[in-house]
Amino acid sequence: MKIYTKTGDGGETGLFGGARVSKADPRVEAYGDVDELNAQIGVARAVGLDADMDELLDTIQAKLFDVGAELAQAPGSKASAMPHVKEPDVVVLEKAIDTFEQELEPLKTFILPGGCPAAAQLHVGRTVTRRAERRVVALAGQTEVRELIVHYLNRLSDLLFVLARVTNHRAGVADVPWTSGSH
Repeated sequence: MKIYTKTGDGGETGLFGGARVSKADPRVEAYGDVDELNAQIGVARAVGLDADMDELLDTIQAKLFDVGAELAQAPGSKASAMPHVKEPDVVVLEKAIDTFEQELEPLKTFILPGGCPAAAQLHVGRTVTRRAERRVVALAGQTEVRELIVHYLNRLSDLLFVLARVTNHRAGVADVPWTSGSH
């Protein structure tokens, strides 16, 4: 199978179910941002994370493929046999947040993103997650999108924030509090 098809040379792409849409279509923007998020998580994992985080993010990357595939379905498509995120997937994220937060002091102020390289990559992943969430919400304003996708992305951004803080904590790097106009 060739990697290039030339079918997108005119600025259109195919959705699952066969429909062709502009590459600037809100649906394509949404699943494109989810794809970017998945790649960003891959970068964070490549930089090096503790095994417990790496294992969790491995599972999340697979779930993000499910999210992207669902978003890439044409409205009314018969591709419903594809896997979808479910409520237990959201619960997994919530439990992970609760577990990892036990390692941290409660936040008293906003913190600046950064720290060690792995934590900084997780912070970038958090911001990409928020963008993907915004794109999915915008898409949902135009067509039917399962609300659970928004829930999943929302919890995932919270989890990535917590994982970034834990990664810094485990590396002995303190959170840097944000102070307005101090520089």
